[in-house]
Amino acid sequence: MLQNDLSFLDEEHICPHCQSKMLCCQAPPVHVGDGLGWGSEAMFICLSDACPLFLKGWENVEANYGHHASYRYMELPGSKEGNLMMVGNKDAFKASVIDRKEIMRQNKRYQKEKEAIAQLDTCVEGGNLEPVLFLILDEAANVKDRKRAISLLPELNDLKCIEPIKNHTFRDSSLEQECTMIINKMLKDNFLRECPYCAELVKIRAKKCMHCKEDV
Repeated sequence: MLQNDLSFLDEEHICPHCQSKMLCCQAPPVHVGDGLGWGSEAMFICLSDACPLFLKGWENVEANYGHHASYRYMELPGSKEGNLMMVGNKDAFKASVIDRKEIMRQNKRYQKEKEAIAQLDTCVEGGNLEPVLFLILDEAANVKDRKRAISLLPELNDLKCIEPIKNHTFRDSSLEQECTMIINKMLKDNFLRECPYCAELVKIRAKKCMHCKEDV
């Protein structure tokens, strides 16, 4: 997950060796030179295969280190200080180019997740189903927080949660089973059941569904 401050995505960095626009990439977890981090989750790298630094780097690395590798020019966000990244092939880092729209979407989802978690403490008192439902249906949310949200369903006793939950595809079957048990209890406590034909809620005592008119 990238840092919350995404202002660096608007920065423009130009490679001094080929004048190409450098691309923003996710930083590798460790600095290959000293084993330490780069101090940033992202970096701007010149990925132009026509860059003179990259083209001449193969011969230079072979002559000095005996390895088949080359260099890419790199700058950290908020800085114009250059550095060299050693690469073993021309495709290195190309798969880690940051998709700006996707990162913005992920960051927006993450902010909503944090807001929903903060609202859990008061959602029952305020009869607020929204944060509970958001966390239950958010497959990227922390499992512990999703389980806490599920545990609040009986206290909320809001039957509007049934359709969204039943129509959701859970990757974790245990969460789905827990939701199903709670929903079944909620229906029983409210003297309701699902029509076997149209899935609409009907009273337990009903002989005919008021929605599809089938005998139940």
